[in-house]
Amino acid sequence: MGRDTVAAVGLVVFWSSGFIGADLGTRDASSLTLLAWRYLFAGVLAVAVLAVLSARRRRVTHRRARHAVVVGLLTQAGYLSGIVGGVALGVDAGTAALVAALQPLVVAVLAHAAWGERTTSGQRVGLALGLMGVLLVVLGDLGQGTAPWWAYLLPLGGMLSMSVGTVLERRAPDGGDLLGDLAVHTLAAGAALVGIAAVTGRMAPPESAPGFWVAVVWLVLLATVGGYGCYLVVLRRSGPQAASTLLYLTPPVTAAWAGLQLGQVPGLLAVPGALVCAAAVWLVARRDRPRQPVPGAARA
Repeated sequence: MGRDTVAAVGLVVFWSSGFIGADLGTRDASSLTLLAWRYLFAGVLAVAVLAVLSARRRRVTHRRARHAVVVGLLTQAGYLSGIVGGVALGVDAGTAALVAALQPLVVAVLAHAAWGERTTSGQRVGLALGLMGVLLVVLGDLGQGTAPWWAYLLPLGGMLSMSVGTVLERRAPDGGDLLGDLAVHTLAAGAALVGIAAVTGRMAPPESAPGFWVAVVWLVLLATVGGYGCYLVVLRRSGPQAASTLLYLTPPVTAAWAGLQLGQVPGLLAVPGALVCAAAVWLVARRDRPRQPVPGAARA
């Protein structure tokens, strides 16, 4: 099994773990409290990584650090605030994962706007189908869930933040280190989330809630180190479209995980909605075959 395959499988599995950890952690605390403590622990690891890199004379340049701060705020602080906030308000983990899986569609649009990458008619149909598929899933969940309708805007906003950060990562300055960038991403997101939690009085952890600390460790090791680490590997080696498209595989993994561990039953429209989204992502990700030259055209 090659490195790319391992990174792709790890991305799907570890990324899916974040939705489960968010559900477990927000049972005893607010989403902001969970994120703040998650990034306090992750920040310690990030500082250790930067210290080791500095000792080996692999320091992060100021130019790359500034870029990494922006990307970290978008792909971690912005994304997680929306996803975990939505789950805390009652959005099912599987539904949040499916909304987040719209990212390949948004990245395709942003790439076209930023670099003029052309989209085919099939890809444009895919964009419309993707929106319809997510609407089906959300409508099915609205009929049986406890989340208010506006709670679904939080995962949507988190997905948009992640999409913008993914596109910006493509413009990262040359000569960077994967571990160094991940450490700066984590520190930037941690500074923002811990600062907001401290100002709003949501820093104190819950008392007599061991499940909260299990969720924190779960999120640090599986979601932050594993999920974001694999995401950056795939992003660097295969590009933003490949990394984003792999995230569509997280909804079925998350739904199965949530059903086994959390007992969450998907809505009646979840399966048809997921199938519509699968067709949408296939249309967006496919590439048209080059046209065969007409015999005699060159001579003509």
